[in-house]
Amino acid sequence: MSDQVSLSDAAQLPPWQQPKTLLFALAVAMPLAFWVWSALLNNFVIEVGGFDSADIGWLHTIREIPGFLAVGVLALLLFFHEQVFGLIALFVLGAATAVIAWFPSMAGILTVTLISSIGFHYFETVNQSLQLQWIPKAEAPRVLGLLTAAGAGSALFAYGMILIATQVFDLSYNPIYMAGGGATMLIAILCFIGYPRFRAANVQTKKMVLRRRYWLYYLLQFMAGARRQIFVVFAGFMLVERFGFEVHEMAWLLAPFAGRAVCYFGERSTLAFEYLGLAG
Repeated sequence: MSDQVSLSDAAQLPPWQQPKTLLFALAVAMPLAFWVWSALLNNFVIEVGGFDSADIGWLHTIREIPGFLAVGVLALLLFFHEQVFGLIALFVLGAATAVIAWFPSMAGILTVTLISSIGFHYFETVNQSLQLQWIPKAEAPRVLGLLTAAGAGSALFAYGMILIATQVFDLSYNPIYMAGGGATMLIAILCFIGYPRFRAANVQTKKMVLRRRYWLYYLLQFMAGARRQIFVVFAGFMLVERFGFEVHEMAWLLAPFAGRAVCYFGERSTLAFEYLGLAG
């Protein structure tokens, strides 16, 4: 990674080396590891790890610890450039995904899941920050929508590859996890080598900011986390444990259409539809 370049000077760089292109590369890279891990998880922990419902509860409890401690990013950014730290976190996510099948015991799965979650939550925190810093305010709605679509497309590609790997080539969990995690690791390395460190016009605030007028956003985030633990954690597990769903069936059910729905219907309508459906 070369020396720092201001966002204004970055306009002189080739199109493939500009900040927006890097954001799209990151949007594509993350789902290749995370959604492969997510789509295979319930089948993997039941068939290989022998998990029951209590074990899956422990796994997701461990997985949420880094999310709760993501505020620690603020301290780490005192020592790391934000872009560099984000790429390191992305690499950690890919590496943990690639090796999870090497540790089929409960202790091994929980440990690798913790490492994977650290990479995911820290990357997502930094990635969202970089998007808001690098995208001009006037272009933000359009570009953020395109980034969402790119991430959804990458996830759909990952699900498609899982279907082909399991139904056509009858591959085991290990090569699929290694492919998804390895692709994310490779993109992280290429982005580290191929892009300069971009310097925003305004220095990022490195302290926690709370505002009373954002109370609804805080409440929605809290409830979304509670919903995820109650519904998402156990619903997919139940489909595998009680109804015998196979890997290709789980991958198809979990296809991420939410990103495209946000682009077409807006955040408020999509969230209202999602929460009403979950309540029902």
